[in-house]
This record gives sequence, C-alpha cells and structure tokens, in this order.
Amino acid sequence: MRDQEPGPGHPERRLTTKEAAELLGVKPETVYAYVSRGQLSSRRVAGGRGSTFDAQEVDRLARRNRRESNGSPGTGAEQSVRTRLTLIDQDRYYYRGVDATELAARHSYEEVAEWLWTGRLRTGAFTAPRASVEAARRAVDALPEHTGPTDRLRVAAIAAAVADPLRFDLSQDAVLGAARGLIPTLVAALPPKLPSHRDGGSLAQRLWGRLSWQPAAEAPLHVLDTALALLVDHDLAASTLAVRVAASARAHAYAAVTAGLGVIEGPLHGAASGLAHRLVLEVLDQGSAGPVIAEELRAGRRIPGLGHRLYTQEDPRARALFALLEEIPEAAPALAAARDIVATTARHTPLHANVDLALAVLTASCGMEASAGETVFAVARTAGWIAHALEEYGERPLRMRPSGLYVGPKPPRPLPRQGS
Repeated sequence: MRDQEPGPGHPERRLTTKEAAELLGVKPETVYAYVSRGQLSSRRVAGGRGSTFDAQEVDRLARRNRRESNGSPGTGAEQSVRTRLTLIDQDRYYYRGVDATELAARHSYEEVAEWLWTGRLRTGAFTAPRASVEAARRAVDALPEHTGPTDRLRVAAIAAAVADPLRFDLSQDAVLGAARGLIPTLVAALPPKLPSHRDGGSLAQRLWGRLSWQPAAEAPLHVLDTALALLVDHDLAASTLAVRVAASARAHAYAAVTAGLGVIEGPLHGAASGLAHRLVLEVLDQGSAGPVIAEELRAGRRIPGLGHRLYTQEDPRARALFALLEEIPEAAPALAAARDIVATTARHTPLHANVDLALAVLTASCGMEASAGETVFAVARTAGWIAHALEEYGERPLRMRPSGLYVGPKPPRPLPRQGS
C-alpha cells in the first residue's frame, strides 16, 4: 500500500519495488535496471530486505516512458525519427528503397544527392555562386595555416550563409538551390594542392585537386566519386541528429550544415579515417601489422577502421570501395596493409573493416594527407544533412526537445555562501 501524500510535517512518499513496477508497467527486475542506469534512485528498507523509491521520481519516469512510447505531439521525446531517406537492414543500406552501393556504382555523387533530396535522378553539375565562393575563400584564407579541414569547411559554410540574403527561406526549392551552391562552395574554399588545378567538371574532380598533389587519373577519381556517393547519408548518425535538432528549431540550411560539421570533427565520427590512414602508413613502414596492433592494444587504444555497430559483417561501403581499389595497382600496398590489420586484429576480436579503413587506403595510396578522408566524409555528408533538414522542416517545430531526468540534489536548498 502506498504511503500518504507528502505535506507539511510528512516525509516524502515512498513506493515498494512492486508498487514502482506496477506504476512503470515493468517487471520488478527492470526497476533495478533503471536504478543501475541512474534513471531512478532507491533507498534500502531499514532493518529489512528490499528497497523503496521516491513516488514523484517514479511518476516522472512513468510519464516520460509513456511519452516516448506514444511519440505524442508536443512532448519532444521521440527516440525514433520517422524518415524516408535511408534504411539500414541486414548488413545493407538503401537510399529511398534503392540499394545504396548499387546506386553509387552507377551514378555520380551529384545524381545520388538529387535522388536523396527529391526521389529523382537529376543530372547536371552543382554550381557555386561567385559571391559565395569569394566570401568563403576570404574567410578561409584568413585562418591560421595549421587549421584543419573541418574548421575550414565550417568557416566556409558560415561565410556562404552571410553571402546569401535568401538563406531564411525554408521552402524546398530555396533550400535545394542553396544546397547546390553550398556544396561546391565548400570545395572551392579549400586551398588547392596542385598549382595548375582549375575548377570545373564534376564535384569529385574539383575536390581531387584540393586533396592530392597527384594529377587525377580516371580510376582513382572514380573511386573518390563513388566514396562521396556512398557517404551521402547513413541514417541518424550523430552529426545528422545535430542537423535535425537545428532544423527543428528552424535554423536555415547553412546553420544546420554547420551544426553537422561541429559534430563530425570528433575522432569517433568523421575524423576516424585519419586515424586509420596513419595506422595504414605505420603498417607499411613496419612491414607488418603485428607490432603496430600490439602497440595500439598496449596503449589501450581501439583499432581505427574496424567494426561498426550497425553491421555484423563488413561495412558494405568498405566492401564496395575495396573492390574498386583492387583495380588500381598503386593501391595494392595500402590494400594489403589494410587486410593485414583486419587479419591480425581478428586474432584478438572478430572485427570487420568499415568505411574509414577503405577511405584510409584511398587517401594513403593517392598522395593525400591523413585528414583527406575527413574532408571527403564532410563534403559527402553535407548532401545527406540537407535531405534531413528538409524532412525536419516538414515536421512540427521544436520537437527535438527531450526531457531531462534530474538526478541532482533535491530542492529547495539554501543559497550557497561566498567561497563555499
């Protein structure tokens, strides 16, 4: 039986484990799982067995669980987001129902982006407005020489936004027009590696001159274009979720992309390919993956380029890129190093290659810096972010507002004293 309601002179209302489980609609053992995850606090029964729970805290958790399971409007507590863009299922992934690896094998990055945006294969190159490019280049050129690629892209996106007075128009046509200009502007704002490089052609051709000191041969350029298409979207990755939060608040497309760029820089996201790049080079230098992997494990570091929480086998994006890289003789040493990494690590734990390792092989074998994979990832994913922003603009605003479960000291507390 529940204790009486708290009031003046009464202690807080406590529930038994059985009562808490009934209110939450779960089994008693699940109540203790909530405790272990920090979602509930418990108190041992004095002189007896079992625990009691704050009734108000249980009630708040029960109401939150009901909101999340119902996905009711106005709660801002959806854990799943309805989307028509990307499905990941049984170690394959699909853009609007079409196998993404097959789509990327047959169509350019620009065409795949258009498919994700509109459900149509629109041909034609993306064009960067002159004013946008000039503003972005001035802003990027003012940065310190050691500035990383994602910082350059983020600054370029902000500069491009300032150059677009129509950026606050969130209609589909306006957003897509901005996207077709923003993506090539991001590329054009990066400093070229080859002095003779001229902007023109496909986005992959323009990006190549910003990544490699080597002239673009047909086969490696095709791998880069395919990598861009494969990386356009990957469901609700961390950066994509940030984009949708920004779009939920009705931030314009440039601001939403900037939110994504802020997240992608993390070592567990877009920057992971750079770590894999360095690992591949170290294996090539040592001649074997064994001592390199041993040193990584000894230092307590995870092996980059391996494993993915959404795939039980090899990442389909990696598989597609490895197949193309096998046709490039210059990529053979880096490809062998990558396979050595996978085989050596498998003795410790059965992890498969992911797209970061495939990007590392591409960048390491084509005269690119370690950060090149991060650039490829960010430029490619910008198209997916735009697609998600467009979807979010069609939803009720500010729905991405989860409720916090407060676990701090219970109020009211006295005002703190100076220096305490």
